[in-house]
Amino acid sequence: MTITQATPRTLTIFKKLTDAEDYLQFFAIPYDQDFVNINRLHILKYFSKLLQEVDAAFPDVTDEELLSKYHMALEEAYEVFKTSSPLKTKLFKVFQQKQSNVVTVTDLLSNQAKPVNS
Repeated sequence: MTITQATPRTLTIFKKLTDAEDYLQFFAIPYDQDFVNINRLHILKYFSKLLQEVDAAFPDVTDEELLSKYHMALEEAYEVFKTSSPLKTKLFKVFQQKQSNVVTVTDLLSNQAKPVNS
């Protein structure tokens, strides 16, 4: 969906958005396209998490108030990845699982084969 200055800022329009750029343009949030290209999935996932929290915490607010809270949520979702990494935020299941097949350098060094005396 192409967002312009003339696009109405309504909850109905908001619910039709799907792309990170559309959300950012809808709320007139300045963004770096390269940054969005790299962090798109993480921004959208974190934004989705924040939207669920907003919806649960504020079930009876007006559409205008809700959009204001969504705006703040998107700003937070965008900003968090400027100072953090996807690994640190652990949004996705793959980052939450404890890896059992990891061998550390320390383990490798302590288990080095010792030379056999001939």
